Amino acid sequence: MSSIQTPSPSEKRTDLKYQLKSFEKIPIKYWNTPDDGALHIAKYIALAIKQRQQDNANIVLGLATGSSPIKIYNELVRMHRDEGLSFYNVITFNLDEYYPMMPEANQSYVKFMHEYLFDHIDMLPANIHIPDGDIPMEEVENFCIGYEKKIELVGGIDIQILGIGRTGHIGFNEPGSWLSSKTRLVKLDHLTRVDAVKDFGKEENVPYRAITMGIQTIMKARQIFIMAWGSHKAEIVQQTVEGDITEKRPASYLQNHTNVRFYLDGAASTELTKVKTPWLAGICNWDDNLIAKAVIWLSLKLQKPLLKLTNDDYIYNGLSELIAEYNTAYSLNIKIFNKLQHTITGWPGGKPNADDTNRPERAKPAKKRIIIFSPHPDDDVISMGGTFLRLVEQGHDVHVAYQVSGNIAVHDSDAWRYAAFVNDYAKAIGIENSDLSRTVQKVTKFIDSKDHNEADIKELRDIKGIIRKQEARSAAMFCGLKEENIHFLDMPFYETGGIRKNKLGDADIQIIIDLLNEVKPHQVFAAGDLADPHGTHRVCLDAIFEAFKKTRDQSWWKGAYLWLYRGAWHEWPIDEIEMAVPISPEELMRKRKAIFMHQSQKDHPVFPGDDTREFWQRAEDRNRETAHFYNVLGLAEYEAMEAFVRWKFN
Repeated sequence: MSSIQTPSPSEKRTDLKYQLKSFEKIPIKYWNTPDDGALHIAKYIALAIKQRQQDNANIVLGLATGSSPIKIYNELVRMHRDEGLSFYNVITFNLDEYYPMMPEANQSYVKFMHEYLFDHIDMLPANIHIPDGDIPMEEVENFCIGYEKKIELVGGIDIQILGIGRTGHIGFNEPGSWLSSKTRLVKLDHLTRVDAVKDFGKEENVPYRAITMGIQTIMKARQIFIMAWGSHKAEIVQQTVEGDITEKRPASYLQNHTNVRFYLDGAASTELTKVKTPWLAGICNWDDNLIAKAVIWLSLKLQKPLLKLTNDDYIYNGLSELIAEYNTAYSLNIKIFNKLQHTITGWPGGKPNADDTNRPERAKPAKKRIIIFSPHPDDDVISMGGTFLRLVEQGHDVHVAYQVSGNIAVHDSDAWRYAAFVNDYAKAIGIENSDLSRTVQKVTKFIDSKDHNEADIKELRDIKGIIRKQEARSAAMFCGLKEENIHFLDMPFYETGGIRKNKLGDADIQIIIDLLNEVKPHQVFAAGDLADPHGTHRVCLDAIFEAFKKTRDQSWWKGAYLWLYRGAWHEWPIDEIEMAVPISPEELMRKRKAIFMHQSQKDHPVFPGDDTREFWQRAEDRNRETAHFYNVLGLAEYEAMEAFVRWKFN
């Protein structure tokens, strides 16, 4: 295994080997992982800093916040610590800040920048500039004018770092921002506020306004790096890079910048024409995966079953190359039809005593040891509840491992209700002065006076963790699991009490290694859903990858298949699915009941994302949609399907 990479199959295609027409109006740079892209930007910045130091000159950096630039800052801190990179000649201007926002608040960008960068390097405090979210409203306009003047006085921004929001905003320049805009107070778009819920706990806690650099200010930067990581950014990336310049997508203004580059991982690039439909962009180097992608695209576009596609269908939709290679549409149609047919199995653990030549899973051993890794305590039943039930019913030795406690995703009101119950029960049995009773009283008092900026105290986190643990245990046992096969890993990186988590550490990975070596699995299921708004899924998957990397000398390793499922946010593309498990109407109802065991996540979960449906509704709609696509392609009509992709290590 030479390297561990983000598990999106589309990321395996980032080394595009096609001779393509470019639809892109902003230069693109593809990276296998966000880490690779961030490392390159950090090295570029470091080199620029050193070059200015040789000239005895300052360098001015425009800095962004959010998840995208964190890895850049981590690498710059490492270079300062390990390689002696100095920042004495660096002047920085941050893009934006929420308004109103106290600088010491957990969500403030002042705190963010100090936590991830400024507190760990040798920058002069006078050289740090961040919009002030704590000034009176009547002073905001003068502050913004002064911010612009400070940028001008130091000669303008040399290198500007940007992320992109799902509204197409850069900084907090929301749709409707004009090209001539400068630093100012703005109103935040609803979608931007929804995306910020993960930092604030509740939507009502997210500020409605922010102070941001304007489009004109950003466009004056001499060089711009803009980043997008993950599939949830794919659509806005495509619109920004390939669409027209419009105030509806402020990032599209960057098309007119003379020195800008867009850094993407494979997942964020999936909607770009030369990735999604490269045959429309020019001559392709066709392989089996690309052929399947094209034929399935054609079938779904025309809403015609695979076996009914004709030569003319291919010719008039830009796929005449395939007909030339295969002579007739029918032989090609049969090939792709059989490929899809072979993904369908009612035996996700392998069918005993069957020819498994064309099956996604092996027939032997007939009874397999299986671990289902669930990042949060409900991802298992939400994402693969039907398959979970099927594996248990078919007699496999199934284990489920909940990687994090999920304690921050419990409403304070739910925790208060459980705590009040314990307090009343303690009074009823005459132990109201016990340590338990005093702890409960401490928790209820904290909740009553809690500010939304405060991290939960340990006792409250414990109660919330127990709530989620018991819900998960109930759901797993409803699926037929034995108590001893339910594992709560409580990975330490998650246990900060707040939204921001620690880095993945050796202790986290060792927990996964210990379980793998204990169970010695033939099958492992893990969440490959990188659209998760918390980022927890990505960290949990990285831990599994690292654990696999470090256990490859174990006897069980070569016989273990790693299957990736996706969660409540989106599903695998049809052409990437390698195992599709049909779910009957009765099984779908049982899956729903298992999800219902997670009562704290029903109705209004703490972190719902931008989808107003409940998790069980999202899961059922997604499973039905997958079955519908298979049916449109001409395969059997099922009520629902759960889909998986097998990850193959190098």
